[in-house]
Order: sequence, then structure tokens, then C-alpha cells
Amino acid sequence: MDDYASHDALGLAELVRKGEVSAKELLNEAVTRAEQAQAELNCFSNIFASYAEKQIADGLPDGPFTGVPMAAKDLGFEIKGLPITNGSLAFKGNIAPHDSVMCERHKAAGFTLFGQTTSPEFGLTTTTESSLYGQTQNPWDTTRTSGGSSGGASATVAAGVIPLAHASDGGGSIRIPAGCTGLFGMKPSRGRTPMGPMTTEGWNGQSTHHAVSRSVRDNAALLDVTHGREIGSRYDAPAETRSYLSALDKDPKSLKIALWDTAPNGTKPDSDAAAGLAATAKLLEDLGHKIEIAGPEFDGEALGKGLMATVSAAIAMVMEARGEALGRSMGPDDMEPVTARFVEIGNSMPMKELMKATQSSITAGLIYDRFLVEGGYDMILSPTTSRVPDKLGVLSLAPESMEGYTEAVTSFAAWCAISNQAGSPAMSVPLHWTAENLPIGMMFGARCGQEWELYQLAGQLERAAPWAHRRPPVWVG
Repeated sequence: MDDYASHDALGLAELVRKGEVSAKELLNEAVTRAEQAQAELNCFSNIFASYAEKQIADGLPDGPFTGVPMAAKDLGFEIKGLPITNGSLAFKGNIAPHDSVMCERHKAAGFTLFGQTTSPEFGLTTTTESSLYGQTQNPWDTTRTSGGSSGGASATVAAGVIPLAHASDGGGSIRIPAGCTGLFGMKPSRGRTPMGPMTTEGWNGQSTHHAVSRSVRDNAALLDVTHGREIGSRYDAPAETRSYLSALDKDPKSLKIALWDTAPNGTKPDSDAAAGLAATAKLLEDLGHKIEIAGPEFDGEALGKGLMATVSAAIAMVMEARGEALGRSMGPDDMEPVTARFVEIGNSMPMKELMKATQSSITAGLIYDRFLVEGGYDMILSPTTSRVPDKLGVLSLAPESMEGYTEAVTSFAAWCAISNQAGSPAMSVPLHWTAENLPIGMMFGARCGQEWELYQLAGQLERAAPWAHRRPPVWVG
């Protein structure tokens, strides 16, 4: 199929609907490309074509993506009877006992699930490197990271294997990989998409699931079929009666956008990211939007401590439960060095620190929303990352220096986690490439529940400054 990569997911589904190509033919195209990308980028933890073939043989439901191949991140997306390792040595050989709710919704939309993409251990860092699977490489420069923790997904889509892939985000893990590989990525509002059936939240509500994609319309159409409250959820995002796909039908009104150039921890964009920010601001002004340099003011230290406490408590709980399931204690050989540090903190931290962490997130949400409302801003613009994608090894959970790792990881994507803590939606839009042809994403955030408004702006930006024609050096499409 010579024109496979010229279609987005909705385009491929239309070909299936018209009978111009079969689901099996699309699966074969995806698997062939996946094997090639795996050899060059190491972006898959598992390829299971026979599972997808059985889906097709059993009959695919009629949905907007019927017959389109889909890969799921090897973290939080369970497919009954198949491995789910979370990128962790401790979970090697672990088999999912059920489909996750997100998996059920993907199947109902008509996708054929054929593979799992790589993740660092428990999604704990902003690169996709693990002792279990090795380093996932960036198709724009194979010496660099494709981002984390959904770096397998971003490398897979950016290289042309499939036009859309599942991803998740607990502190930037959809937006960072999208920004590192020239893709579009949306982190939905807290409670917008499901995480069940065994739990309905991750990291005290900071984690959420969605996707990275080449086109905005694929991303919006996917949210149309996967959003909605799940049974037992403590959170329910503000209701949206319009389809997200309909947001792309026309340009937004003139927006007032705050350009936030200093992250809560004091990080500023380097010259490459600053150039992207300036170019994006000019594009927005040319489109009729108003830009003001301004940003919410947070206690960066409190936010950092809160994130560390939340994640440490969660990982300590997960590793304790895994030890109980295996009937032995978990030790250093079962986890990455940075993970072991999280576990140590989680096991020794006073209980009040977790409550302080929860309060810091509540405070973050209040500050974020009040800034937007009181300033009359529709959105906030910042760079997704402060610099081009780091070299592989710099952000690894097995660093040469813990001090160097901390400095690198806290400065790389310092604007991202605030949206997770506040529970608000944010998107990374591929609007800038450096002179060395490396992508840097531009991030837009809005109030909780305003994904529709973000998609509307994204559609306008995609029409004004299209990116789908760009091809990285490693291209298998």
C-alpha cells in the first residue's frame, strides 16, 4: 500500500469503510512497519499480530476507527491474556487478567490492537529507557530521547508505523514525547478518561490516558469515543455536550493568551525553545489572537515536594503489592536505582507529607484557574520542553550521577507537571523545528474541562502551520 502513511487514522478507517482496503491488509502494513521501526528505534515491548488477526476474524465492531491498527503503551493499558510489564523488571512475565476500561473503549471504536510500546519503569522519567527493554530512540536523531514516558508511542507514530497511538500522562508523559518527536499530544482533564477497572485514578488523580497523533482530528475523534465517567470513579470532568471533532469545524474567536516563559521552579527556555516560543507568539498574533507575557505564580518548591511525595508513596505501594504477589521482598535487582529511591522515600515519609502533597495540588489548581479567570486569559502558552530532546542516558532511571539526573529531569519539561497537579487539560503542538531539524513542542493549557477549546485552536494552528508533511530521518511509513 504505497500511500499508507499519507492517511491519518480516520482516513484509513474511511478506506476500510469503502472497501478499498481490508482491516487485515492494514494490519499487515502496520506490522511490517513495526518490525522495521523496532529494529531501528526499539519502540515496541511486544508485537502480537495473531491477537489482532483474531480480533478481525471474530468481527470488528462498527466504529469510527474500524480496521485501524493501534498500539497500546505498556503501562496502564491492560489487554486480557497479554503481558503488561510497566517497563519494570519486577513485572517481567506479568499477564493482564482482564481488559482495562480504556482497552474496552478502544476495541468498541473498532481498533485492532497489535502491539505494546515501550515505557520507562512505571513512567517515572521523561525518557523511555529501561533495564528491561533498553533505550528507545528518537527518529529525528537516534542519539536522543523520544521523550517519556510515552516515548515508545511517540517514536512509533513519528516514524510512520501508525498515525495514532495510546499514551498516558502523569507529569507530562503525553506532551513531552509529542514535543520531542514532532507530534500532537493532548493531556485531558482529570476524570475525562478511564483508568479502571481495578483503580480509577493514578498518582492521586494526576495521571490520565489519551494519545499522541500526527493529526489533530484523529486525537479529537479518539477522545470522543474514549471519554466519560467509569463505574466507581471519584472524579468526573466537566460535561462536554459537543463532539471534540466538531471543534475543528471553524477557527476560534480572538483569544487572549498568556505567554508563560518562566516555569514554577525558575527554569527558562534555552535559545532554541525561546525562538520557538517567539515564533509561536507571532503566529498567534497573525491569526488575530492577543499575547501577553504573564504567568501564574506558584511555590515551586512545594509543588516539587508534593509531586515527589505523591509518586514515592504510589511506587512504594506498587512494589510492596508486587512483592506480596511474588511471595518475596523486592530488592535493588528488581528495580531501577531512581525507582529504588522513590520506594525508600515512600516507605519512610511521614503520613502528613502525603496530605501536604494533596493540598499542594489543590492549591495549584486554585492558582491556575484564578490566574486565567482574573486575568481574562483563555489559555496559557509555554514551551513543552526547555530545550531540544536530551541525549540518551541523561534522563535515565539508572543515571551515572543522581545529582546530574535530578538537575536534568527537573529542568527539561518544567512547565508540564502543573497541569497534572491542577487537573487541567494541556496540549503540545508541533510548531517549531531547530536549525538542526529537531522538534520542540509548544504547550497550551486551559481550565479544567476545556479540551474542546484547545482542540479548536489546535485545528487553526494545524491549518496555518501544517506539520504532517515533515518526515524524520528514520521513516518507515
